[in-house]
Amino acid sequence: MFDLLVLGGLGVDIRVRVPALPVPLADSVIVPPIDLRVGNTGAGVALAAHAIGLDVMVVDVLGEDAAGDVVRGALARAASASSTRLTTVLRDDPRGTRRSVNLVDQEGRRMSLYDPRGPAVAPPAFAAADIAALVADARHVHVSIMDWMRGLMPAVQGAARANGIAISTDLHDWDGENEYHQAFAVAADWVFVSDVKLGQVGTSGAHAEAALPGRIRVITSGARGASVAEPGGVTARIPAAMPPGPVIDTNGAGDALVAGFVAARLHGHSTVESAHYGARVAAAACTWDGMEYPPGLLPLPI
Repeated sequence: MFDLLVLGGLGVDIRVRVPALPVPLADSVIVPPIDLRVGNTGAGVALAAHAIGLDVMVVDVLGEDAAGDVVRGALARAASASSTRLTTVLRDDPRGTRRSVNLVDQEGRRMSLYDPRGPAVAPPAFAAADIAALVADARHVHVSIMDWMRGLMPAVQGAARANGIAISTDLHDWDGENEYHQAFAVAADWVFVSDVKLGQVGTSGAHAEAALPGRIRVITSGARGASVAEPGGVTARIPAAMPPGPVIDTNGAGDALVAGFVAARLHGHSTVESAHYGARVAAAACTWDGMEYPPGLLPLPI
């Protein structure tokens, strides 16, 4: 059995350090070396969770291309560097590997330009019965909002309910209404969502409660922290944790928060305690360049 099953969300990040955001208008701008490395939300959750001691399985589609080789190499390095398991089940995606261009300013803030390799219809990737069997072998399931996963959400939800397993998902900058996200929001027990389109801290909670009734909700607000609420409960403010060093790159911080929250819950901590620990993991992740975290960088759950 695995502690965490991550469904979807592998890709590569093309990281470009820029003088400022938004980027100054110019014909050309000299920048430091441009890096191509593992990225995207599923990789961020899986690698952070593995770095803090969880046994992780990642299931996704990936192109048989150079970008896919970057992802496979990073996952293999992480797996070989730890005694905990990081296992992958990958199928070929003829559309190629997803990729993002991340513009990162001098303070570590970023803007991501995401290429999902669409908008063509996602090819069939996994049979519902195969996904259900993998769900049944996990203590927790985290679903990335990938196109190939939408039609499989009933199978994920059915297997999770039958085995008493919680499902989480990150809806990112959902506005509470976009229909694409509904299949994921409906199936999830724990929902992570940015306040970018829900509204600012203090006003987004009511909107989220109306859009996501009956769920544990973690609303992230970047450097301003987060808020967390149980179904029908009082919303608790979670201040951002102090990074243990200079902020280098905020890309992947939200994914690290998710990983920390899941790990703490699996260790028996409350929702609020788990959110505080997730904030600490996210802060530590910001002090590292990339998602391949070295041993000891991320705080371990107690």
